[in-house]
Amino acid sequence: MQLYQFRHSSFCEKVRLVLAAKAISYSVVEVLPGIGQWELFRKSGQRQVPVLQTGNEWIADSTAISLHLEAFAPEPALIPKDPLLKAQVLLLEDWADTALASAARLALVQGAVDDPALRSALLPEKTPDSLKNLVGLVPSAWMNGVGLMLQPERQGLIACLEQLMVILHAQPYLLGEEPSLADIAVAAQLYLLRFPAVAGVQLASRGVMGIADQASFEQLFIWRDELYRKLGRVVTNMKPFSGNETIPLD
Repeated sequence: MQLYQFRHSSFCEKVRLVLAAKAISYSVVEVLPGIGQWELFRKSGQRQVPVLQTGNEWIADSTAISLHLEAFAPEPALIPKDPLLKAQVLLLEDWADTALASAARLALVQGAVDDPALRSALLPEKTPDSLKNLVGLVPSAWMNGVGLMLQPERQGLIACLEQLMVILHAQPYLLGEEPSLADIAVAAQLYLLRFPAVAGVQLASRGVMGIADQASFEQLFIWRDELYRKLGRVVTNMKPFSGNETIPLD
C-alpha cells in the first residue's frame, strides 16, 4: 500500500493512525503542492490527499480509506458491530472531520500569526532557510487582524475541547473502554493544536498558544499521546521528509 499525503494534514494523520492501529505496512509519497497534486490527478483522478493506493485501486477521502481498511483488516475493530454504537462512532467521526477540523485549522492559522517560530516550522522542508527566516521575521502585529477575526471560532473550539475532557474524565475513550474511529478522528485534529512527537523535532510540542500551553488542556493532550502509543503510532528511526520526494512517473 502507498499513502499519498501532505505530512501535516490532519486527515492524512487520521489515515496514518488507522494504518498503525491495524499494523498494516505501507509506504508514503509526499505530494508537493501544485505540481505534485497534478501528478496525483494524472495517476489517480484525485487532487486532494489523502489517497491510498492498494494494487490497482485508488481510494480517496479519509473516511472512505478508514472504512476500506476496516474491511481489509477487521481486527482490532475500530467500528463496532452494534448498530447503535456504530452510529455513535460515525457521528462523532463526522463531527471531528467537519466542525472540529474547521475550528482546529483556524486556530492553527491564528497560532502561526502569534508564533513566528511556528510559522517557519510549518513551511515545507525544502523551503530555503533564507525564506524560512524571512517568514519568521514578519511582525505578528502585521497580522493581528487575522487573529481578531478568528476569536469567536476560537472560543467555540475551546468549549468543544472542554466537553471532550468531560467525556474522557469519565471513561478511557469517547465511546467506552476501547478506542474507535471516533477517537482517531478527534486525535487527528488535536495534531494541529499541539504537535505530537511524530510531527518531527521542529514541531513536536509546539502548537496554538492559549491551547497547547494551557495546563487546563494538558490531560487532553496526554490522552492523545497515550492513544498514539496504544495504536502503535510512535516515533521510529525513519528519515525525516527532505522535501524532494515526489510522485514517481511511469
